[in-house]
Amino acid sequence: MLNVAIIGTGGIAPLHIKGYLTFKEDVNIVALCDIYPEKAEKMASDFDLDVSVYDNHEELLANETVDLVSVCTPPYVHAEIAINAMKAGAHAVVEKPMAASLKECDDMNRVSEETGKTLSIISQNRFTNPMMKLKTLLDEKVIGKVLHTQVDSFWWRGHNYYDLWWRGTWEKEGGGCTLNHAVHHLDIFKWLNGMPDEVTAVMSNVAHDNAEVEDISIAIGKYKDGGLATLTSSVVHHGEDQQLIFQGEEGRISAPFKVSAMAAQGNGFPKENTEKMEAITKRYEELDDLAYEGHTGQLNNVIQSLIGHEDLVVDGYQGKQTLELIMAIYSASQAGQKVDLPIDSSHPFYTKEGVMANVPRFYEKSGSVENFEEGEITT
Repeated sequence: MLNVAIIGTGGIAPLHIKGYLTFKEDVNIVALCDIYPEKAEKMASDFDLDVSVYDNHEELLANETVDLVSVCTPPYVHAEIAINAMKAGAHAVVEKPMAASLKECDDMNRVSEETGKTLSIISQNRFTNPMMKLKTLLDEKVIGKVLHTQVDSFWWRGHNYYDLWWRGTWEKEGGGCTLNHAVHHLDIFKWLNGMPDEVTAVMSNVAHDNAEVEDISIAIGKYKDGGLATLTSSVVHHGEDQQLIFQGEEGRISAPFKVSAMAAQGNGFPKENTEKMEAITKRYEELDDLAYEGHTGQLNNVIQSLIGHEDLVVDGYQGKQTLELIMAIYSASQAGQKVDLPIDSSHPFYTKEGVMANVPRFYEKSGSVENFEEGEITT
């Protein structure tokens, strides 16, 4: 039985609690922690949890026997908490984004190696039936070489969204929509199609003049084989229509799932390749569904890896790669020129200090509330 603590009891924490409660035979939630302990008390009450409540994670680690910690705080303290947890003898599951800088990612991975403790970064969208099936189809090259990938990470957030005290600042939130909303789409993108070799980008703040950070960015990734990817991150898109489209030599597949395939007529113009479309659709439909999806699916994988039944799907090095792609987008948009990947320790966007010195501040943050009365996350 693994003893679990959850640090940070904001809007994402219930997904961790629900996930752990699904596997009561393997884990037991023993403690909650939040700098606002009344939030942790309320969450314990809402889920009928018999737990200790703390307002300081170091005190929790010193007083509780904990095997696994979920870090659900704002990004700027992810590294500190995860490192302290691993040094205290606990494994760590960290919400996205992994950390505030690539240096912090390296520090977290180094401590994971030194302590032998597992570090996993939440990438819950991998643990969905459409994405797992899409991954299988791409690995089987059912559409041949991928020529162009389109990632639409379209979200919508109201002006007052950035009034929460830590949101909308480079120091506390670490970035805008590219970092905090598109992170899952960008993780899926690189998992499905690999990291591009270079990135160009632009970004802006077009609708949230109470935030320093961007609310839209558009990037182009290029691969050595000539393939391209267009990556749009946004919190200004009504309808929140999100998709990943892969255009290959022999067809098109996407999430949400859709298949198209064309064949050339004698004059080069297209006709529908129904045989190819039917074959791809048949293969997609015959793939097995996952037992658990989303956060529950990923937390199950972490638990099963710790008890020796499965391999870990998402580790700290994959978490760093996702942040590396985001930092390349930020850097390219500021430099006005392409950025080569990977980013090394000499790059201005490797450290938090370098990021803070080089990012644009579109507006001065003008609102600051400690908590919203409504805590529900809708999407």
